[in-house]
Amino acid sequence: MNFYCKAKTIRFLALSISLLILAPMLVVGQQATTATQNGAEQNTLASGNLEDIIQYALKNQPVIRQSVIDERIAENTVKSKLADWYPQINFNYNLQHNFIIQTSVIAGNPVRLGVNNTSAGQFTLSQAIFNRDVLLAKRTRGDVLLQAGQNTTFNKIDLAVNVSKAFYDVLATTEQIRVSEEDIVRLERSLKDAQNQYQAGVADKIDFKRATISLNNTKASKKSNEEVLKGKQEYLKALMGYPLGNELKITYDSLQLEREIILDTLQGPEINARIEFQQLATQKRLLESNLQYNKMSFLPTISANGAYNLNYQNNQFSDLYGNNFPNSFAALTLSLPLYQGGKRKANINIADWQVKRVDQDIQSLKLNVSSEYANALGYYKGSLANLLAQKENVDLAREVYDVIQLQYRSGIKTYLEVITSETDLRLARINYYNALYQVLANKIDVQKALGQLNY
Repeated sequence: MNFYCKAKTIRFLALSISLLILAPMLVVGQQATTATQNGAEQNTLASGNLEDIIQYALKNQPVIRQSVIDERIAENTVKSKLADWYPQINFNYNLQHNFIIQTSVIAGNPVRLGVNNTSAGQFTLSQAIFNRDVLLAKRTRGDVLLQAGQNTTFNKIDLAVNVSKAFYDVLATTEQIRVSEEDIVRLERSLKDAQNQYQAGVADKIDFKRATISLNNTKASKKSNEEVLKGKQEYLKALMGYPLGNELKITYDSLQLEREIILDTLQGPEINARIEFQQLATQKRLLESNLQYNKMSFLPTISANGAYNLNYQNNQFSDLYGNNFPNSFAALTLSLPLYQGGKRKANINIADWQVKRVDQDIQSLKLNVSSEYANALGYYKGSLANLLAQKENVDLAREVYDVIQLQYRSGIKTYLEVITSETDLRLARINYYNALYQVLANKIDVQKALGQLNY
């Protein structure tokens, strides 16, 4: 969606308002991420249900770990910028030997000024009284940290949705394999019956060949699904951050899954519950702070300064530190840019338009949330209706198969009808499980649209 692309763009604009607060995050973040990934312990699951798998993914997925690292970087970077409020104390040392001493002409007479050796030590103290950069850091520290946490929450929700859908996809394919295995057992029994009837002269070889064809097709379908399942399992493990080459065992309760399909369809979306709205609200506050920051560009920067200087001078290097001529001072510095070619006014206008733009993003989000919810709810209701129909079809197909199987053994029905009923039963069961996991996946989309997924 266009909205989500714009939301990512405005996120970078919001981050920039803290000037140098978050500037070092890119370089430091890469170093910290590399160190964490290299030192991270890779654990495995003996077996796990959906909740176990989601929790594992939230702890081990590199994207989530990067988000958590970004939070730590933001915390320490804010502390670094707020340190500018404290007194800044420095010491400088200098040692100098003059090969040729400077000569000046005074009243027509050349006079050498200075000595051969000098050494100086300087203690300086500065205290910011009014500085808009440091003031911005103080005002926005809460929102900057909140934004970093919200980015982590957004990534966790997105990961949980993708892991859940991948989990259900694996289960759907697993059930198809299980259905094929049960069909193979039945078909092998039917093939044996057809062989016995053919050898006894009761039926011709057509039934025997049809049974063989059906059995071969089912085995081929099972083999195909087994290969597809490997790819789906690897995709799920990649989402989880699961160690390569390790087996992942999934546990689930079909009856419990059937009970989890129920969802209150009368509830409506709550925009404030959506993490995207919370992110935009934080971005707006940051951009508003940026606007105030640019308006303060017409104000002066004020600081208090002081220094104590140690000044040693002597022509003899061995006696250099025998004579000290110290001096000290205290000062109040006021710096006020008078004219910058309209730069400050242009920056204020840019900041103002950025606030207006995020307002439009919030409005766009409201429209998209309503549309997203209606779309997700429609798919959920449609898949639920399909599930109920498929469940009834399974019962009917099983009943038809049992009756025709008895009639075939009694010589009433042909083997073609047995094959047809077996195919109908297999398709009905496969369609039922596909519909079940589709309902659960669509339910996840509805809960996400409602803002009910929180991690």
